[in-house]
Amino acid sequence: LMMFLASALGAFSASAEPAYEGMAKPWQLGFQDPASPVMEKLVGIHDYFLMYIIVGISIFVLLALIYICVRFNRRSNPIPSKTTHNLRLEVIWTVVPILILVAIAIPSIRLHYFMEKTADTEMTLKIVGYQWYWHYEYPDHGGINFDSYMVKDEDLKPGDHRLLTVDNRLVVPVDTGIRVQLTGADVIHAFAVPAFGVKRDAVPGRLNETWFRATKTGTFYGQCSELCGVGHGFMPIVVDVVSKEDFTKWIAAKKAGK
Repeated sequence: LMMFLASALGAFSASAEPAYEGMAKPWQLGFQDPASPVMEKLVGIHDYFLMYIIVGISIFVLLALIYICVRFNRRSNPIPSKTTHNLRLEVIWTVVPILILVAIAIPSIRLHYFMEKTADTEMTLKIVGYQWYWHYEYPDHGGINFDSYMVKDEDLKPGDHRLLTVDNRLVVPVDTGIRVQLTGADVIHAFAVPAFGVKRDAVPGRLNETWFRATKTGTFYGQCSELCGVGHGFMPIVVDVVSKEDFTKWIAAKKAGK
């Protein structure tokens, strides 16, 4: 009986647990939790590489300033030095920053090329930015297409997020490489979903490409990130990442006109 009650309680708790939401949290300081290989690498290079370099340089500069203030103030050094230059010191402060930049550039360039690698994708999404909404198309699934508008304040339902909720969500399968082709219909827009590490301009007359592979199911939010007019702040992006089975069902329902 106790085992049955424990298992039933566990099942209830699991079903009551809210779905993961990829969005900024109140008082958040860092990045959103990564939900793609690209974002995992971006967070890694920032948190576990660049931050150590930044903190190290900041501490060094602070200690150097303290030493200079103590060692070369008027009281400690009443007769000012007339030194015009120090060749060794100038070589050091030129070479060391170059080495630091090279150390940063190598993993950054590797990550850049990883972000541009769209050859191993399994499906394609076509996205067009309009003033001020998004148009989505699934060319690999019978050309399913629809528009996505922000839901106005007066139409929001309990649990909806103001300025982030849309009427038609983008739906993609989990653990699937997705090629994203972008263009703009009028002015420059930018498709950006922080949890996926995706931010690419949608430029009229030009076809840009990017990709992502969502590693967890849930709902992920983004926004247009290129100033595109008076409605720029009112064209959010909502992506539902579902299992491959649920995605197949969603595609079938869309084809049936439901």
